[in-house]
Amino acid sequence: MILLACLAGGLISMAAAAAVVFRLSRQSTGVLVAFAAGVMLSSAFLHVLPEAFATLPAVDSHAGHDHGGPQTTLFATMLATLFAFFALERLALWRHSHGDCAAHDGHHATATAPLLILVGDAFHNFIDGILVAAAFIADPMLGVTTTVAIVAHEIPQEMGDFVLLRNGGWSNVKAFVANAGSSLSSLLGGALGYFMLSAINDVLPYVLVIAASSFIYVALADLLPLLHKQRENFLRQAALIGTGVAVVPLIERLIH
Repeated sequence: MILLACLAGGLISMAAAAAVVFRLSRQSTGVLVAFAAGVMLSSAFLHVLPEAFATLPAVDSHAGHDHGGPQTTLFATMLATLFAFFALERLALWRHSHGDCAAHDGHHATATAPLLILVGDAFHNFIDGILVAAAFIADPMLGVTTTVAIVAHEIPQEMGDFVLLRNGGWSNVKAFVANAGSSLSSLLGGALGYFMLSAINDVLPYVLVIAASSFIYVALADLLPLLHKQRENFLRQAALIGTGVAVVPLIERLIH
């Protein structure tokens, strides 16, 4: 039931998102990059990071302020992950441009952002699989409702992914297959969650932080600079970013 729920949840959320995004022209999805940026930032700051800190082991309130405690370690993990993504992107650009090809400068966001997003999604889907496993172990009905909740909050995330992949020049088929491959990590999370839930709980906050860091990096380093280069009205871009930011907490409130 856990594996079936993980597989079905991933396919349903992708199919719903694709049904919306793939009906749009490539020019329209380019405009929706602002929406994707808002979704990425909202998912990271309002959903994934709070969940990461909530899953940390309880800290003794009488121990005072421990600047070397688990919260500090989480922030250090985030800092290291952001730098790692920066290094990966620079290495990819160096390999493609050989250091002096200016033709790649304006295209780097659309070339590398999709790959970084897929990496972040793989981590995020892995965590969703663990959450589904934990819910089914507690109560099968809770597992079903958890799967429905995950599908609901994944749909705008998947829409943002498809927008970025199409804006990066990927075909609809390639974008769907790549996203499907990323979603399969939920099966691994579900299986490991079933057999090793107590051990996985120790590393869960750090995996969540890695996922959040990928969304933050792509939004701030790739998508927002790309918006500066677009000849779009600022108010329209701001409205799309705001819509992307608002949709995540709105869905969270509806499903709870």
